[in-house]
Amino acid sequence: MRTHFKYQLFVGVLIVFLLSGCSGMSRVKRADVAVQTAKSYIGTPYKYGGTTRAGIDCSALVYHSYKAAKINLPRTSKEQSKEGEKISKSNLKVGDIVFFATGKKKREINHAGIVSSAKGGDIRFIHASTSLGVTESSLSSEYYKKRFRKAKRVL
Repeated sequence: MRTHFKYQLFVGVLIVFLLSGCSGMSRVKRADVAVQTAKSYIGTPYKYGGTTRAGIDCSALVYHSYKAAKINLPRTSKEQSKEGEKISKSNLKVGDIVFFATGKKKREINHAGIVSSAKGGDIRFIHASTSLGVTESSLSSEYYKKRFRKAKRVL
């Protein structure tokens, strides 16, 4: 009788595990994996179209960071911005993706970063800057505040 109960319990736990996603990672754990992966690139130089630690662009940084968290995203920031749930600035959490228009076209998304800290009004994000390489910046800086377009939650 006890063996049968243990078997049923095992099957029940297995079903819950499988239904919750094969990776078994919570949203917070996935966000932590994405942010820690992005942080591991800090100091990597910027390279347009780059996808490696020798040189990387912003969308590749987002792509690789989320891939480590078992989330598949498109390769470009414009396409990445179409994924997930739209989030207001006031509801940003660690692991959300922020999108910007930094080019000549003021509405066209061409830059992305991953929220690394969201404490009160101080939102920080990791991104691949053309001038600084992979770095962490504040969403409240004048440059990024003016160019912010939207945020998405994909976790």
